[in-house]
Amino acid sequence: MPDQKFSYLLRLADNATVLSQRLSEWCGKGPALEEDMALSNVALDLLGQARFWYSYAGEIEGAGRDEDAMAFLRDAHDFRNLLLVEQPNGTYADTLARQFYFDVWHFLLLQKLTASTDPRIAAVAEKSLKEVSYHARRSGDLVVRLGDGSEQSHAMMQAALDELWMYTGEMFQPDATDEAMAAQGIAPDLASLRAPWLKHVGEVFSEATLVLPPENAWMQKGGKQGVHTEHLGYLLAEMQFLQRAYPGATW
Repeated sequence: MPDQKFSYLLRLADNATVLSQRLSEWCGKGPALEEDMALSNVALDLLGQARFWYSYAGEIEGAGRDEDAMAFLRDAHDFRNLLLVEQPNGTYADTLARQFYFDVWHFLLLQKLTASTDPRIAAVAEKSLKEVSYHARRSGDLVVRLGDGSEQSHAMMQAALDELWMYTGEMFQPDATDEAMAAQGIAPDLASLRAPWLKHVGEVFSEATLVLPPENAWMQKGGKQGVHTEHLGYLLAEMQFLQRAYPGATW
């Protein structure tokens, strides 16, 4: 049970950390100053959430690893994030598509986690929900604006959403860890999130005049078990460079 909870907390933390790092890559390169600042703020929100999850995971593990050791001193195959969040930024449409898919799922998950039988998980979920509610509203609004915008923005938004669709199935496929958490009432049944996720995503697609990809399309998986795409290694190489090159470095 403690091992399963440790693994589950790592998944929550790694999702937030990896996506935060991806969004941070836009800092100073956004298409507009307002968007540049908004993406940086979302990245900071996710980083703050990751710290809570890592800290709790470290306490359960009892090996003396703190949040920094969890984030900066683990190799790619030790990370348990969804494949979706490690995908490259690509164009701004690619970044928005990735963010929109994750934000809607993240909101639904945290909403359920506020009722967790683990009071600490419930408290962190409650604290994070307001931020993630804003993330989901923002990315959904932008998908509508670009999808229902010019001919070019519509085409780019549709292509980005189609390309990343195959990484969304993993969000709803429970494995032994997910099932153990659900059985204890610590986390929800992941499969139960799919219908409300599809409903909300479908409504946004409709408003944006976009076409929803086939629900039964083939899906990639493996991130939660440590089997990642090549992109994660490059991301971690940059994120972890300082701590790897100068162990124990402090400001």
